[in-house]
Amino acid sequence: MVNVVIVESPAKAKTINKYLGSDFKVLASYGHVRDLPPKDGSVDPDEDFAMTWQVSPSSKKQIREIETAVKGADKLILATDPDREGEAISWHVLEILEKKNLIKDMPVERVVFNAVTKKSILEAMEHGRDVDTDLVEAYKARRALDYLVGFNLSPVLWRKLPGSRSAGRVQSVALRLIVSREMEIEAFTPREYWTIEAALANDAGEDFTARLTTFNGQKLDKFDLANETAAREAEAAVKSAALRVASVEAKPAKRNPPAPFTTSTLQQEASRKLGFNASRTMQVAQRLYEGEDIGGETVGLITYMRTDGVQMAPEAIDDARDAIAAQFGRNYLPDSPRIYRSKAKNAQEAHEAIRPTDLARTPQDVARYVSGEQLKLYELVWKRAIASQMESASFERTTVELADADGKVGLRATGSVLLFDGFLTLYQEGVDDSEGDEDANRLPKLNEGEQPQTRTVNADQHFTEPPPRFTEASLVRRMEELGIGRPSTYASTLSTLRDREYVRMDRNRFMPEDKGRLVTAFLENFFNRYVQYEFTASLEERLDAVSAGELDWREVLRDFWRDFIAAVDDTKELRITQVLDVLNDVLGPHVFPAKDDGTPPRQCPTCGDGQLSIKTGRFGAFIGCSNYPECKFTRPMAGSEAEQAAQGDKELGIDPDTGLSVLLKSGRFGPYIQLGEKTEENDKPKRSGIPKGMSPADVDFDYALKLLSLPRDVGEHPETGKMITAGLGRYGPFVLHDGKYANLDSIEEVFSVGINRAVDAIAQKALRGGNRRGQATVLKELGDHPGEGGPVQVLDGRYGPYIKHGKINATLPKSVGIDELTLERAVELVAEKAAKSGKKPKAKSKAKAKTKSKAKTKAKAKTKTKTKTKTKAKAKTKAKAKSAVASDTDAS
Repeated sequence: MVNVVIVESPAKAKTINKYLGSDFKVLASYGHVRDLPPKDGSVDPDEDFAMTWQVSPSSKKQIREIETAVKGADKLILATDPDREGEAISWHVLEILEKKNLIKDMPVERVVFNAVTKKSILEAMEHGRDVDTDLVEAYKARRALDYLVGFNLSPVLWRKLPGSRSAGRVQSVALRLIVSREMEIEAFTPREYWTIEAALANDAGEDFTARLTTFNGQKLDKFDLANETAAREAEAAVKSAALRVASVEAKPAKRNPPAPFTTSTLQQEASRKLGFNASRTMQVAQRLYEGEDIGGETVGLITYMRTDGVQMAPEAIDDARDAIAAQFGRNYLPDSPRIYRSKAKNAQEAHEAIRPTDLARTPQDVARYVSGEQLKLYELVWKRAIASQMESASFERTTVELADADGKVGLRATGSVLLFDGFLTLYQEGVDDSEGDEDANRLPKLNEGEQPQTRTVNADQHFTEPPPRFTEASLVRRMEELGIGRPSTYASTLSTLRDREYVRMDRNRFMPEDKGRLVTAFLENFFNRYVQYEFTASLEERLDAVSAGELDWREVLRDFWRDFIAAVDDTKELRITQVLDVLNDVLGPHVFPAKDDGTPPRQCPTCGDGQLSIKTGRFGAFIGCSNYPECKFTRPMAGSEAEQAAQGDKELGIDPDTGLSVLLKSGRFGPYIQLGEKTEENDKPKRSGIPKGMSPADVDFDYALKLLSLPRDVGEHPETGKMITAGLGRYGPFVLHDGKYANLDSIEEVFSVGINRAVDAIAQKALRGGNRRGQATVLKELGDHPGEGGPVQVLDGRYGPYIKHGKINATLPKSVGIDELTLERAVELVAEKAAKSGKKPKAKSKAKAKTKSKAKTKAKAKTKTKTKTKTKAKAKTKAKAKSAVASDTDAS
């Protein structure tokens, strides 16, 4: 008897095959096997949202292997991941096999397991079920919605807002969060306030601090001491007051442990504590889930990592309690197990929380079997799971009120004492943008009526601060709070925003690029409903209702499509000038901030009477003058420092060698340094771009001269005698010898590189093969393509690293590191590139060649037939002519 089992990944297939034995053949689908073709019409609203599916080029080999295996099988077991996407993969595989009439009467079972362990796998095989139609329909609804938004809204952006890349159902709303936060920061006006703190000592001489809360008999609000005058008056009053302890109030308090990880909370905590972005967290978690060789046996180390459930299985809770008692003692164990409920909007809680598959397996036990990143994430998961079942931490929070005799001055001191550390002995949850731990202060013993000694009194000035920019952790948390998207998609959503260059990361915080601001402003003004948080969240709720079998998926699509296509149609007559007028109004404060000299923000610095405004060109938006073409002033869109630098030419100094001005200028493609103005004598003034990532405000006269000195001669190559030069190009600093380039490590090195370092850099480049025409350096070998064969490699290209398979080159997204890239992900990127470019895989190319060959043969045969027909016709005509001549002769 042969049972064919289908899973997603080859790593999981290998592990499960060992668990199940010789009666089972486990094959991997390598993720999704079909998708909607990336062309118009793949979802047809006129045919009740009929969907056309296409087998991915990269999946054809897997499908052939599955088909071959199923032909001789007695049973098909679909064992893909236990979530909506896993259900969809099982449905796709089954439908492909049914269409080819390979299933017939064969029994088909869908099994799910939450952990790749022998026990979980064998238990799952005993509890087969049918494919969950509700989950499949929820998948189809989401996929159709994303397709309809992308293929209808993105073209509107391309036509009305050149330079824009794409819009998406969740991606655009996440972008709006980032842009809105930045606009809040820019519009924020700091407000001054003062506080008075006194350093005091009790009768035993132990120090503590107290803050002024009452002045002139009135309770103080935050802004009551609004300036230094008021603060100094209050400071003097505290200094002269004879303070005594009016009351001491001590209250017990507890802090409970956080729940075990969900997908969202794991991404947040890994961001805070490990510095991982969401994509990296999920990649490492995937490897831990699929398993590692531990002492000769491959075993999954954590449970399934795409979940919004917060409760562990009963047996896992028992294991955690046993581990707590053994490692920390019975006093760290609560009387009864802790039960958790999710607070997140739209939480399904269909799966177990993320936890180690064996809670007795400590981080120390796995350290020598896993990578450094895997160990860090495993330790985080293990500690959180164990801590979730530990006893609460106990505190005594104390509040001390102090006052003078007449009650005109009052101060308060607060603090706490940790009585029992409980779960804090193992784990403390990270926080975003914390202002400090309220339990950190500790007060000495104070008694009512005691008169503490005043040591010093300080008046401190403060200013309110704008809300902080989002980190990955805080953005994920905010999206989950609002019910935007699903936690399993957050990683790809944030990666897309970076890959589209709508946002950038600055000290691990999201900052919107001007391109992102433009897209958000456009959508808010012309597609407002579809970037509203409430609308997006309500749509998620309806999609979740489809998953639960409470709502028909086509009904959700009909309701959405009716209003959405009407909004798209409304933009058909919209002129670009109308769009630009709106964008100039909305983005004016950012693009045209007030000038220090008081001149109008939009006044053209070149002609003086033109008005600056946002314009669009082939390469996107830029700032231009209303007097064009008479005035040709342009500059890129920019804000703050770059904006100030771009308001006109800035003279940095006079070049000592030429006597010409060294100018900081800004052109359409960014800021640059120029030596002297353009004149008849100086018709091609020397220029140098400012290094990427450097603010124009940081370029001083000395640095500008260094830039203008490039390219510079380093020295002659000892072997060839040819000059080596160092310079700064579009792709960074380099050395050049005999037409061949080699990169340098940093911008600063281009100014100081000597002959030895330059020769070595050139030699290293040659050793890597980078100097041979058409050959790029191989950065990583990923293995053979599972569908088409042939190596899949990461190469070092002129424009950055890229993935190569056969004749297909796929760009490596900026959000994906080379070390993190897996063969499966590379195959997906190659397939996407192939679909977009229309290139076919080798197998298909052979078929195509065969078809062409047949076509040529047919064409030749047709030509021969035509030639024969023509020859016969000519012969017939001659015969007729001869016959006619003969007839005429006879007649005569």
